[in-house]
Amino acid sequence: CIPTSTEMASLVRRAVRLSFLVPRPPSSGAGPVRGVRALRRSPVRVFPPGAQAKEAAPQAQPQAGPRKKPPAREREEPAKEPPQEVELRYERAWPGDKRLSKVVTVAKSRAFRERHGSILLEGRRLITDALAAGAVPRTLFFSSVDHLRELPTAKLKGATLVKVRFEDIKTWSDVIAPQGVIGIFSRPDHAKMTYPKVQQKHRLPLSLICDNVRDPGNLGTILRSAAGAGCERVLLLKGCVDAWEPKVLRAGMGAHFRLPIICNLDWEMVPSYLLPDTCVHAADSTMEPSLRAQEEPVVLTKASWPYEQKAQLARANQGPDKDSEEEEAGPGPLGVQQYHELWMEAPVALIIGGETHGVSAEAKQLAGNTGGRRLAIPVVPGVESLNAAMAASILLFEAKRQLHRGEETRSQRAGVGHSC
Repeated sequence: CIPTSTEMASLVRRAVRLSFLVPRPPSSGAGPVRGVRALRRSPVRVFPPGAQAKEAAPQAQPQAGPRKKPPAREREEPAKEPPQEVELRYERAWPGDKRLSKVVTVAKSRAFRERHGSILLEGRRLITDALAAGAVPRTLFFSSVDHLRELPTAKLKGATLVKVRFEDIKTWSDVIAPQGVIGIFSRPDHAKMTYPKVQQKHRLPLSLICDNVRDPGNLGTILRSAAGAGCERVLLLKGCVDAWEPKVLRAGMGAHFRLPIICNLDWEMVPSYLLPDTCVHAADSTMEPSLRAQEEPVVLTKASWPYEQKAQLARANQGPDKDSEEEEAGPGPLGVQQYHELWMEAPVALIIGGETHGVSAEAKQLAGNTGGRRLAIPVVPGVESLNAAMAASILLFEAKRQLHRGEETRSQRAGVGHSC
């Protein structure tokens, strides 16, 4: 019998099912390949999000790397060093360099310093103070780059930096342990300098006048004491040692850059540098002939400060002369008082004389014209007197003490008046 269409369709479907059970050799036909591909595609289609996340993670890492800020900051920090290296460009000295001999000339010749307007500074602290006050550097000699970096390099622009051997600096320097840096600066102008604000805050209406102070160590110590006491200015008369001599600078310990120092003055110019109504006192051990006759001979062993015995004996034996006649024609003899008695009534100027000859006749005349007196620091007879630097320090800080004591007294009186 002939199968119906329905039975035929059923037989075909059954044959198709059985065909999958028959083993076939591997072939490159389209049927088996498509079947394998279909089986392999189905799991891939089921898990695409996880695979994409795993593939996206390694791709995101190189993109996120450059965006990290810490590595960028680490790169920026060393990037700031090249400008500093540019500022520290220097030259090397060669044998026979004329600039090396100039250092010795500036250090030893006052005429050369004044003619060329230059000074010599040695040591990191002194050079740093000078740069902070506005001093202009010309040439800087150093033995190590580390010594140069200890200075404010931003203020060394325009200066010639020369690297030398440390043995050369030891040859130029007169200190036991050189610091490895020496600078030649332009001679400072007190009107153009910038002094520390703390110095101006503690400034007193007190000026110091140096008359015939010729010892470098004494003058440097006097300047240091003047800065410590808060003097307004220091005036140096002609005949004093150069304030910018290396020994004076070393003894001053930076005082040159803390208060105005006016040098090479004549006595006619002194009043123009003082405040109005300034009373000038002179520190002097000499006495008028009328008072000298009343003193015992022991006075000549320096019962007051601070001059040598030979100078006192010479004054006692020389008798009246033209200078004494001029003094008698002037305002008259100066009164003598002890240093601890009240004499600091602002504004005041104090004259310090040299140890050999004391204050000059012009100094006494200026003190007499302003109503000043002679200030004495008594010592035990027969004992060597105080030197000029020590005596100046005592008088300066005594002036400060008296001024503060007067302010306290006035404030107390004002408080009592308000309470009443």
